[in-house]
Amino acid sequence: MNPSGLEALIQALRCLPGIGPKSAQRLAYHLLQHDRSGASRLSDAIQHALTAIRHCQRCNTFSELDVCERCSSDKRDHSLLCVVETPVDMNMMEQTLAYRGLYYVLMGKISPLDGVGARQLGLERLLARAMDGAVREVILATNYTNEGEATAHYITAMLKPHGIGVTRIARGVPVGGELEYVDSGTLAQALRERKRFED
Repeated sequence: MNPSGLEALIQALRCLPGIGPKSAQRLAYHLLQHDRSGASRLSDAIQHALTAIRHCQRCNTFSELDVCERCSSDKRDHSLLCVVETPVDMNMMEQTLAYRGLYYVLMGKISPLDGVGARQLGLERLLARAMDGAVREVILATNYTNEGEATAHYITAMLKPHGIGVTRIARGVPVGGELEYVDSGTLAQALRERKRFED
């Protein structure tokens, strides 16, 4: 038996991070009782995003263009490539106003327990991007979690044989912390104090 429209809406809302059964139920009732026009806008926005947004061919972030505006900009330093785990991390780096290079967004991290390895992350695309002839330094800004550290070590081992300089953002970011939750001043300091990544 198919769930009712209300039950289906509640179940759909539960896919959002941090939304449990009670929160999903509250959101569903709110949308239906108090903000049907908001629900319609939300539905339209999600549908548009799903059809229009894809990955930038150069940095792998979300974009409606084949190559995003940041990668196309001649005002960015094309010799610097900052590797981050998620688009949210990239946005945090931008908020520091301390970095004017380009990015590569992994869309994840190496996590063997979750079945995510180098192949699943598509790290061969990162290697090709780093070897485009313009990149002189790759800045690893993965999170200081076990998975982020493992990812940074793997990328360093992958890039070093090709003579590409690899640095790691400094530990101004708390150990075990994620960039999404770090204030921009701490993140700016970590970026300024980055150091060469040692095996």
